[in-house]
Amino acid sequence: MADIDRLNDIIEPEAQALGFELVRVKMMASEAGDGGQALQIMAEDPATGQLVIEQCAALSRRVSDRLDELEEQGEVLVPGAYHLEVSSPGIDRPLTRAKDFANWSGHEAKISLVEKVHGQRTLKGDLKGIDGDMVTIEDHKAGEVSFPRNLIHSAKLVLTDALIAATQPLDTSGADDIEEEKADD
Repeated sequence: MADIDRLNDIIEPEAQALGFELVRVKMMASEAGDGGQALQIMAEDPATGQLVIEQCAALSRRVSDRLDELEEQGEVLVPGAYHLEVSSPGIDRPLTRAKDFANWSGHEAKISLVEKVHGQRTLKGDLKGIDGDMVTIEDHKAGEVSFPRNLIHSAKLVLTDALIAATQPLDTSGADDIEEEKADD
């Protein structure tokens, strides 16, 4: 089993060196259906809250080189075969850092807890924010519920019109310069 804390310690400075903020590092089953595993890295450019493809590629190369270097020195970071996936968090992003719960307050979120709080293990509603380490959500069923952040198994924003309106668009500079080629008839 990979040590996610150790991977975070290695990957975060690589992201920061490119001017990015690390959102999440996670080991998961490969989506290729080959029974393998994937090391998923989500990061964002603080200026946009997203990464474009070139930024993902730059971070992927940098992290891959660093992991290879450490493995050559004998440190086994991820036992077994795996592939690296680097992506932007997307609009319906995961909420992983304390600042995510503050920054996205007022938007709808879905939060799964490791244990029941107020009779609920899954909460969905308007995120009210975070105070210290206590997250508050206005759940559609249970009303206002507060709980320690360390009880969160997973949390993400729900795609809504309000979220789309609040999300900064990707950089479209150069899009006007794209020329379509016409196929020969």
